[in-house]
Formats: sequence, C-alpha cells, structure tokens
Amino acid sequence: MDVDLYFIKQQFTLGAYPALLSLQLPDPSSSDYIPILLYKVRAHLAIGDNASALALLPTDTENVALKAAAALAKGEQGLETLRDLCVEIEADQDSSDWEKQTVQVLAATAFVRAGEIEEALETLRTEGIPGDEEAALLTQVYLSLARPALAQKVLAPALKANPDALVLQLAEAAISLVTGSQGTSGEPYAPALSFYNEQVANPSISSPALLVGRAVVRILRGELSSAQSDLEEAESILSRAKCDQASSDMLAAMIVATGLSDAKKGEADQLWSRFLKQHPSHPLVADIAAKDLLFDQCASKIQVPPRAVAVA
Repeated sequence: MDVDLYFIKQQFTLGAYPALLSLQLPDPSSSDYIPILLYKVRAHLAIGDNASALALLPTDTENVALKAAAALAKGEQGLETLRDLCVEIEADQDSSDWEKQTVQVLAATAFVRAGEIEEALETLRTEGIPGDEEAALLTQVYLSLARPALAQKVLAPALKANPDALVLQLAEAAISLVTGSQGTSGEPYAPALSFYNEQVANPSISSPALLVGRAVVRILRGELSSAQSDLEEAESILSRAKCDQASSDMLAAMIVATGLSDAKKGEADQLWSRFLKQHPSHPLVADIAAKDLLFDQCASKIQVPPRAVAVA
C-alpha cells in the first residue's frame, strides 16, 4: 500500500487525527517511513494518547526526531532529554534541517505543556526566518500570551516566504480569531472563516478539528445554529472513528454554543458534566475552577449590611 507523505502531512496539519490513528505504515526500508511514523505518533500525542504513541516508537532508535517524540510522550519526565537533544542537534552538522526543526518543535511543545513558556520561546527563536512549523508554533505561543502583534510579526515573513504552507495559513486563521480581523470583505473574522470554509470543502479530508474551528468562528459571529451543525458533524466523525479522546475541544465549543442558544434548560449543564468526566485536565476546566475559587474568595470578603429598618 502506497502512502503519500504530502497527504499525511496535510491530514496532520488540519487535525484529521482519527484517520492517522488507523494509518498503515510503509515498509521500514522506505525513505518516508520515519516521517510518516512520526506523524502517526504525533496524532496520538495530539489527542492525549501518550501510551499508544510510545508503543509505536522503537526503544533502540538513534533517530533524534523519534527520540524527541518519545521524550514528549513522557511528559515532564522527558523534559531533560529534550533539552539535551536540542543541544546535541545544534552541534550536529550531519542532521538535516527537517530533523532540527522537528526536534525544536517537539521540545517547544513539551515546554509549553509544562508551563515553561520562556524556554519554549528560546527554543523556537532562530536567526532569519523560522521554519513553517516553528513559525506557526511561535505564533500560537504569542497568541496565548495575548501578544497578537508579535504573533503577526513572526508569521508575516514566514507566510511571504511560503504562502502555500497550510500550517502557516492555519496560524493566520488563529490570529484572525483572536483579533477579529476583517480582511478585505469588511466582515469580522472573515480570514478565519474563509480558511475553514475552503478546508472543510476538501473532500479528501475528514477533520473534526476543522469543523470545530469553523464552529468557533461562527459562534463569535453569532451564527449559533450553523455552529451547532458543525459541532454535531464533528461529533459524528469522532463517534464513527471511536475516538472520544479527541473530543475535548468539540465539547468545549458545544458547551459555549449551547449556553448561548435557546437550548433546553439543563442541556449545557449535561454537556459540562460529560466534559468534566471525559476531560478533567482540559484548560477550560482549570480556568472555570480558578474563576469559581476567585469568586468565592471575593464573596467571602463582602459584608452584607444589616437590613434597613423604617423609622416612623
């Protein structure tokens, strides 16, 4: 069975993880074996299935990209290994640009997950224009820090150098989501909506992540019915693929869309209970818990004055 590396990369970039989980790998002697194996491993990591990712990786590999993937799968226990790999690959003249960029992206991803944001930024910063994935990840990190201007500054030269790179177009859509940019049409979030519409229409890609992305744009534009349709389709894809682990962002968006719509009373609460059960470590759960705690702390400091008594 022939496997097209370009198509595999496209599926990974656009979040078609369920398709990659069942991917049949090429022969180990193939020149595309390691890149395709890595995309399959990263698909497992993207949905939080670290155990399956580790099971795919050979324990005796000398390939630095595969070593980095294994370290990422080990969470905080793999951080020191990733630091060593970054130093090692910088000094290795025989390593390819693809290997160097892959190690840096995987290491920076691990650092972000561990909350080591500054270390992630240092890992991704390079002289000149960064690689496509490096620029896209830098953009996402800056957006997470509420620095859209810096995100745009990183992305603009990378897009100019390679305007057809899907990972950069996806990062550009993320900036549009954060800033509400209108593009040439004058409508809010138009660049993001245009990107998602184009990619969702691709008949060769079945990606719940794309549908969730478009649903988020539609929620922001107040198009709740269309957003819910996208989310229902995303849920159907995940259900058919038996891939509940990848449902976190879909459920998070569904909770928001349901809460804003004229849904039946209690429907959003039911979705929230399901979300808590299936994805207790999702950032939205932590954010809501922190806000609940802050509210309780503030409420405890408020002294209710005694009830006023009318004086004749």
